Amino acid sequence: MDQRELEARIKALHKASQSNEPASNLINIIESIKNAKPTEEMLRTTKAGIVVGKMRTNPNKDVAKLAGEVVVLWKKGIEAEKRARGLSAAKLQKGSVSPASKAASPAPKPLAGNKKAYEGDPEKRTFKSDKVDIGRTDSQVRNNCIGLLYNGLAYRSRDSEENVMLRAIEVENAAFKHYKGETPEYKSKIRSLFQNLKVKTNAELGRNIMAGTITADRFVVMTSNELLSAQQRKADAELELENMKKAQVPMAEKSISDSLECGNCKKKMVSYSQAQTRSADEPMTTFCECMNCGKRWKFS
Repeated sequence: MDQRELEARIKALHKASQSNEPASNLINIIESIKNAKPTEEMLRTTKAGIVVGKMRTNPNKDVAKLAGEVVVLWKKGIEAEKRARGLSAAKLQKGSVSPASKAASPAPKPLAGNKKAYEGDPEKRTFKSDKVDIGRTDSQVRNNCIGLLYNGLAYRSRDSEENVMLRAIEVENAAFKHYKGETPEYKSKIRSLFQNLKVKTNAELGRNIMAGTITADRFVVMTSNELLSAQQRKADAELELENMKKAQVPMAEKSISDSLECGNCKKKMVSYSQAQTRSADEPMTTFCECMNCGKRWKFS
């Protein structure tokens, strides 16, 4: 099975799980990839290890058991692959090295750390404390952004250094592509994502990124409201409703504008009032009423 086919089946498995499809559907998909024999690079690129690994906690015992078997089988394959690479490297060291090999670029640095769960204080995690190398590109700006994202994703997370770095690289690369290079928008978005990841009441955001529930491509285009936690969005909605009710209390005296025009009767006989119906950094809402035809509307 090639990488493209594996990726397609993993996406189908993730979709089936999110849609709460019958356990038989999940089992059929997992059975189809059980003997795929993916390489370590294929698992990273397709996120197959993460998706199948999550299936081990599925409420259906048959699904969980099968997913566990696949994970064990794949791990053995990866270990065999690493042993084979080690033997090949040893043979090369014993033999002569061709001029072309000497001139070739050095291999990319492997991701630091291991896949074991983090055992330190998750609230104090940074790429420096985890001793990982953020130099993944030829640009210092991009490397610094990778480091910033690592710090945000690692905050309060027990995921391994390798998994956190993998996600940080994916998110930075998605932002770099979407905002067309090291633009002001790219830098601003990276800072915004970091700040949202560090909000204590929004821990779910980081977990969703690490689990792949929110993809890197989706994450880098989420609006400020979408990045908020469900709890914060609810609180903001309640505040807006409360302020709107206060703003609509009848006033003894209303201000009349000679510049506002009613869209219904086209008369410039509009009374208005203003109130802060949203958060303090948002513009005030203006409530209008036409004194001629009675039409009401609002705008920010």
